[in-house]
Amino acid sequence: RVAGSGCGYSRQMLTLQAPEDIDRHITLDVATGQPVVIDALGPVVVNSDGTLSRITNWERMEESERDVAKRRISKRNVERLRAFRDKGELKQSLVSALAAASSDGAASGDAGGGGAEGRNASGFRFSIDRGGTFTDVYALCPGEAVPRCVKLLSVDPANYPDAPREGIRRVLEAATGVPHPRGERLNSSRIEWIRMGTTVATNALLERDGARTALLVSKGFADVLHIGSQARPDIFDLRVRCPGVLYEAVVEVDERVVLAKSEPPGEESAARRGLRRVRGETGEQVLIEREPDLDALRGKLAALRASGVEAVAVVLMHAYTYRQHEEAVAALAREVGFAQVTTSSSTLPMVKLVPRGYTATADAYLTPHIKAYLASFVAGFDDDISKVEISFMQSDGGLAPADSFCGFRAVLSGPAGGYIGYAKTAHTPGGPPVIGFDMGGTSTDVSRYAGSVEQVFEARLAGVTIQAPQLDIKTVAAGGGSRFFFREGRLAVGPQSVRAHPGPVCYRKGGQLATTDANLLLGRIRPEHFPRIFGPDEDQPLDVEGTRAAFEAMLSGEVHPFYEATSPAGAPPRRMSVEQLAHGFLEVANEAMCRPIREMTQMRGHDAAAHVLASFGGAGGQHACAVARSLGMTRVYVHRHASILSAVGIALADVVVEKQEAAALTLGEPGAAERVSVRHAALAAAVEEQLAAQGFAPPLLRTDRFLNLRYAGTDTAIMVSEPAAGG
Repeated sequence: RVAGSGCGYSRQMLTLQAPEDIDRHITLDVATGQPVVIDALGPVVVNSDGTLSRITNWERMEESERDVAKRRISKRNVERLRAFRDKGELKQSLVSALAAASSDGAASGDAGGGGAEGRNASGFRFSIDRGGTFTDVYALCPGEAVPRCVKLLSVDPANYPDAPREGIRRVLEAATGVPHPRGERLNSSRIEWIRMGTTVATNALLERDGARTALLVSKGFADVLHIGSQARPDIFDLRVRCPGVLYEAVVEVDERVVLAKSEPPGEESAARRGLRRVRGETGEQVLIEREPDLDALRGKLAALRASGVEAVAVVLMHAYTYRQHEEAVAALAREVGFAQVTTSSSTLPMVKLVPRGYTATADAYLTPHIKAYLASFVAGFDDDISKVEISFMQSDGGLAPADSFCGFRAVLSGPAGGYIGYAKTAHTPGGPPVIGFDMGGTSTDVSRYAGSVEQVFEARLAGVTIQAPQLDIKTVAAGGGSRFFFREGRLAVGPQSVRAHPGPVCYRKGGQLATTDANLLLGRIRPEHFPRIFGPDEDQPLDVEGTRAAFEAMLSGEVHPFYEATSPAGAPPRRMSVEQLAHGFLEVANEAMCRPIREMTQMRGHDAAAHVLASFGGAGGQHACAVARSLGMTRVYVHRHASILSAVGIALADVVVEKQEAAALTLGEPGAAERVSVRHAALAAAVEEQLAAQGFAPPLLRTDRFLNLRYAGTDTAIMVSEPAAGG
């Protein structure tokens, strides 16, 4: 796993003096190209007029602020120095010298530039979090020291077809003063990059709205994914539910590969039976009992394609070490006309057929949905969009180019941005660990950061197990849009969401009562400080009167009639005010959000009260104090960009490439450690080559190495990271 730093930075983190305080800078005129001595008090800043300056409060900045500032200054310095050189105002030697001095070993000027020909290196930079209810846009605009922020509904078909593109349009129009009509393709010539975290894959998985998918599996194993691992989430549950599957059809492939060491004793040897023995990628010997019958398979695949199936997942036995059969079947499927073909050996080259099959089918099911969204997003721009660097947030907290963004790495694309955002801004080295509390419109995501990113390598979402590196984020269906219900005398919140359309009652779209309505009624949301984006003309505030009327209707139509019918004879029925009803719903929602935090702290041996609560998300600030009080926490951090911190985190994220391959070694055997080192080096070279193609120089790369280890005689592996030098 290699991360390329230097492409993620935030403009507001750079604490340069305001223009009117420029006299406080130490400046040197370098327009003549004469060599100068640079002081070591922070990085050198190349100003637009050819002078040099430094950051006067460098010694008071936090280390995280310094890192971000150095990355940003380095890139901007090189851009300005090259501009001076191109104009003949600066010597090439001075460009190189100052570029090295300004980077201070942190980042080169080409970091994150990607080196794409024709890319606008000083254009608009957009970081976008497309959530289930709201879309947040964090924009760094040329010549502006303060970022622009836009929040808009993710779904508003009456006004725009795509929320991220609409946010970009609004920023371009406001910053340039040039009209960008909604009905026309956007001019992308001034855009340098677009980074996005999206819930497209998550929603498709939750709503089972992915591509029509078929499973191609070794003959005799048609039901292997339906049977699953026989894991019981609740061992006392009398009603055992089989895991759901994402495919609608199964085709058995008549082929067979077996491990040589699994030959039953006493049987005729493989050589006598005419079986071919091959050394697999893991070093294990495999026997090819039967090659795939491609001629028989062709007709079955053609019938599937004719029925409307558009994606296939190829999952064959022992493909983790011998992938040739999967590749042959995949080539035939593409020839037949399937647009999405996923092989388990390329997605997850690991032992164990079931998790490998789950992950491959999830990728085949979700990737077409992602590609379709990307195509619709790009279609709203002009032809220059091909020169813009577009990347997406992955579940592991790293960015990936749009052309390599795939389904099984996208399920936590949205929440991952918030994790990176608070990890880089709320935690200080040596300080207390931080709990991230990201309350959005549809759900709440909680996570923990104690100085290093906490990941899991297998997670279950919406009944589907996916084996891939993911940030350890727990999600609960309680957000600003969680719907209120009164059921047999009980107050219930969610899991159903009113979503962005029609939304809560206060959105003026004929919605239902939700958490946002309760906060509005109790004065925790001030309509005068909330965007006026509601109503048919998108210019009206939240509807306070309508919200109160809806709560009164629930009281008179459901709550009070129930109390009257169930009160003891002779006793007056219970009465509630609309404020008491709203407060009761909020207490239910708060408790639902505390449960996953206790799971990440107390159930793992950590004291919840020893943590800091980092609250963000559009609704986080309305509930943070109540949640912290319930958990015994005494400190809450609220970021200045709390409502769009996920978008800020995407801007701060690194580009990450992750590769893995299977191995069958006994660690204590002679030469095993050397073989592991050689294979690690080969994997590192492969991912570094990919990052180099995106413009990252070796000094900017950090490599994390892992081994999946298990004790002899067991089948449960533990992912172990490489210890620090000397560890």
